[in-house]
Amino acid sequence: MDWIKTLMNKGKLLGALCLVFVLMACSISYKFNGASIDYTKTKTIQISQFPIRSAYVWGPMQAIFNNQLTDIYARQTKLRQVNRNGDLQISGEIVEYSQFNKAVAADGYSAQTQLKMTVNVRFVNNQNHDEDFEQRFSATTQYDSSLQLNAVQEELVTQMVKDIVDQIFNATVANW
Repeated sequence: MDWIKTLMNKGKLLGALCLVFVLMACSISYKFNGASIDYTKTKTIQISQFPIRSAYVWGPMQAIFNNQLTDIYARQTKLRQVNRNGDLQISGEIVEYSQFNKAVAADGYSAQTQLKMTVNVRFVNNQNHDEDFEQRFSATTQYDSSLQLNAVQEELVTQMVKDIVDQIFNATVANW
């Protein structure tokens, strides 16, 4: 009888190991990127270059913005990017890049500086013109006034561009 108990215990152990193996081998993967696009109707997107139309200019800002804008649609949608006649069309310009004192220290000098970027966007949905719009999107960030802007500018502009690009993406293809 002891050999039967030993065999049953080994069977339970083997069964438990098989269950653990099956559970580890099976996984459910779900990726949510927020895009709600009917790919049977909408297959292409046209993204024009956004020129800088701001009085204050930092040259690399235009390339950083344009690259991040095209990248988000390439990464998070199945839309094919085209140069003309896109089902979706995005165009616009960078209309503001400014800085101003945000906080004053006890000695009367600026303690923090705020940097602001605004982009004007025109969106055309050739499959549903009810979704067309023209809108401004903005982002701000602060930095310590003891720092030189050119020392932190690339990092701060990249942060603001990411924020604005996310806002544009959500406004254009995340209709939930």
